[in-house]
Amino acid sequence: MIYDIYHKTEFKYQSSVTFSHNLARLKPKETPFQKLLEYSMEISPTVYESYDFVDMFGNSNTHILIREPHQTLTVIGKSKVEILTDGIEEYIENIQKNSISYESALKRLSTFNLSDLYAKQYLFESELIPNNSFKIKEYALESFHKKRDLFEATTELMNRIFNDFKFLSGFSNITTPVEEIFEAKKGVCQDFAQFAISALRTIGLPAKYMSGYIETVPLSGEKKLFGVDASHAWFSIYIPNAGWIDFDPTNNIIPKEQHILLGSGRDYHDISPLKGVVFSSGNSNLSVMVDVRKAQSETKMMMQMQQSQSQ
Repeated sequence: MIYDIYHKTEFKYQSSVTFSHNLARLKPKETPFQKLLEYSMEISPTVYESYDFVDMFGNSNTHILIREPHQTLTVIGKSKVEILTDGIEEYIENIQKNSISYESALKRLSTFNLSDLYAKQYLFESELIPNNSFKIKEYALESFHKKRDLFEATTELMNRIFNDFKFLSGFSNITTPVEEIFEAKKGVCQDFAQFAISALRTIGLPAKYMSGYIETVPLSGEKKLFGVDASHAWFSIYIPNAGWIDFDPTNNIIPKEQHILLGSGRDYHDISPLKGVVFSSGNSNLSVMVDVRKAQSETKMMMQMQQSQSQ
């Protein structure tokens, strides 16, 4: 499965910006199940200085310095990503087979184990995700009983969020508190992912924020319009003795070939597509355009070309 991804982020400023620093995170991550085939970035106005680096979460970052006065900043990322479906089902089955009980996980995480060390950074409260809400803890513990298997319990938590929460665009933004999302039982994919992570961390389990894309499929007989897709978010839980496994509460599925990973972190702030500091005054307006669609493989394209030439 190969996808072409177009992600445009644009800021329009009320007053001229004379100096700006930005971090762009638009380069999809490479994983055992995801291969980056092509990637490019277009930036306007002209960049004075830029450099790339990989952060502590393994995300690709591009630092952008602009000294040219401007009232619009546009950053476009173009990618071609191949989802390697071979082995995904086996990986999920292996996680399920090696999953342990909630009680056993808490005991394991309370001691030192080298293989758990990386995951433990995702136990703690982050800027957007609290882990001290009693009501959220109660909600999580309805699924996580001491002797219950973690894979099974997390699957149920995902299913409950899918059924209990209403998808409603425009109700929230990324800074809306998790507690407010929980009280209202509505929001968008970023809200549902961050709520699930809050629930898991509150009961002592490591969970991380996964950011990327999922293709929007048009209704039967309708043509897909360019730019109608959006960024997507889901979560991943660490199961000691088994590993990391992803869950998508917005769609009530375990991500497989339909999810394209951009990056991951403690919360949205660790993988926001574009953020920075500008020297200016007045307000700014942000617009985002995303397009995700299946690309034809080279083999299929060659076959079509040969058929065309033979006709």
